[in-house]
Amino acid sequence: MNLLIMGGPGAGKGTMSEKILDKFNILHISTGDIFRAEIAQQTKLGLLAKSYIDKGLLVPDDVTNSMVKSFLEKSDHSKGYLLDGYPRTIDQARAFNELVAGSDLEIDKVLFMDIPFDVLAQRITGRRICKKCGAIYHITNKPSQKEGVCDVCGGDLYQRKDDTLESLRVRVDEYSKLTQPVLDYYADKGLVTTINANQSIEDVWSDVQKALED
Repeated sequence: MNLLIMGGPGAGKGTMSEKILDKFNILHISTGDIFRAEIAQQTKLGLLAKSYIDKGLLVPDDVTNSMVKSFLEKSDHSKGYLLDGYPRTIDQARAFNELVAGSDLEIDKVLFMDIPFDVLAQRITGRRICKKCGAIYHITNKPSQKEGVCDVCGGDLYQRKDDTLESLRVRVDEYSKLTQPVLDYYADKGLVTTINANQSIEDVWSDVQKALED
């Protein structure tokens, strides 16, 4: 079972990814983790990626695609894998498809975590984080017992700079421009299952499991 999970900021990809990995014991693929591993091992691809990163440049799609494929080939993906945060662009999606075509690395299903913007806004702008221990709260969904104070360690709670409505709108617009073509690409292949992410975690997880069992 080779999966790709997609969804905007705050849609719950991280939570569902953890549950999928725990239940199905498949390989988790994060380009950030791959970059760090390849660079640490000083592989040819890792050193090439580092040369761009050191200059403050984005790693080109062809290098990223090759690193993901190399990682997959070297890893135990016998039970399948979960792609998280990749491919981000239509060029990456097409190139990855070419790289894995006809092999056991082809994507079987794409889960799209769908949630309205106004719900995202309520989730994100209400988030508060402890400066000391990093515990996460929400002013309505999971408030601390004492306003502005962490229940765990007593530290001060704060709102991240990018957890504002203005910042969220920019992030969602950028995400949509980049990833909608990716979603359309996989939808044309009949691989996309849309999950209603505007539910409780338990109900979202139930729908995810049904989609994967199908």
